[in-house]
Amino acid sequence: MRNHPIIVQKYGGVCLETPAKIRAVARSLADLHGRGHRVVAIVSAMGNTTDQLIQMAYQVSPAPNRREFDMLLTTGERISMSLMSMALSDLGVPAISFTGSQAGVMTDDSHSSARILDVRPIRVHEELDRGRVVVLAGFQGVNAATREITTLGRGGSDTTAVAMAAALKAERCEIIKEVDGICSADPRIVPDAKPLRRVDFASLSDMCFWGAKILHFRSVELAQSQNVRLVLKQWGSVERSTEVTKEVAGMENGKVLAVNSMARIEHVEIDSKDLNHGFEKFAEHLKQNSLSWPQLLASSFAVEKTSMTVACDSEWLDALLRTLEQSKDLRRQREASSSVTLTCFGGVSSELPFKALQALGQHGIVPDKYVLSPHSVSLFIPVESREAAVKALHSLVQKT
Repeated sequence: MRNHPIIVQKYGGVCLETPAKIRAVARSLADLHGRGHRVVAIVSAMGNTTDQLIQMAYQVSPAPNRREFDMLLTTGERISMSLMSMALSDLGVPAISFTGSQAGVMTDDSHSSARILDVRPIRVHEELDRGRVVVLAGFQGVNAATREITTLGRGGSDTTAVAMAAALKAERCEIIKEVDGICSADPRIVPDAKPLRRVDFASLSDMCFWGAKILHFRSVELAQSQNVRLVLKQWGSVERSTEVTKEVAGMENGKVLAVNSMARIEHVEIDSKDLNHGFEKFAEHLKQNSLSWPQLLASSFAVEKTSMTVACDSEWLDALLRTLEQSKDLRRQREASSSVTLTCFGGVSSELPFKALQALGQHGIVPDKYVLSPHSVSLFIPVESREAAVKALHSLVQKT
């Protein structure tokens, strides 16, 4: 088995939400193993388990201790990994499950949003060499200095899969979901969204940063830096997949690839003497209230006030707003907004921001801010206009 290629597959929670689905995935892994591959399966928590655990935590405590929060959330993936290993054993396939710490996923000491520092897959190698399928709990690791269990934040199972594929020098890393690879928009909002069969790393990272749910942007950056062959596949379909490459031959620079959106963005105002002072106050507020750092989208300073635009999951944002009510120097600046983002291949054309504003204006949608990056134009809009904005901007995808 030592010379057989290693394939890392990551299965999302929807693929694992029932015992019947877990058995179906086990049959697929058994088939791959039977064809001579060494198989490592990274599993997420079943269905909405993580959401349910988060809700339970906030019902018990308005500001859950971050260490205990991580201990709670890691149970979801542990359930999945053990059930998957049982299902494989019943099919006659030798299998073993490991937590992140057992698999050698070493992280920093940041609870709820840890970053992987190193992967030491000693036991994984040993079990693969014995001919076993190795099932790993995604989303989690351990800090070597403190020996504390950590979680990697939302989308952390994707990051686990890519990091493990890099450490094992796997032939490829396959992210298995119930949707058709990557599309030009969320098919639930735009039914005629086009599937993208090939996409470059830079564009995909930008799409994921600005709201595409298919992958976590950190995992895309890791795959690119570690030269991991990354494929996104639809569960149960050989044809429906997207391959991620360094570049896409024949793609026209400036071509609009996709429209993505963030449903909820919050705006925080901080009394401060300068931008650095504002960041210091925000960091201290997060630490005092056991909140991890959110995704920071924009920040500015004017007239002794720092403004921060942040995104995270709804439970975190709700918790932040509760803590702001008790703060003297920090407050909610305004009602929540949404974002819509056009991601382009190769670079944003100079007239695209104007075209985007025109397309939204034709539907009576007036953004109050836009952010320009090398690969995208992001516009901040009222929450109630989000779906209409995605549909309006998707016309620019179809015209390019």
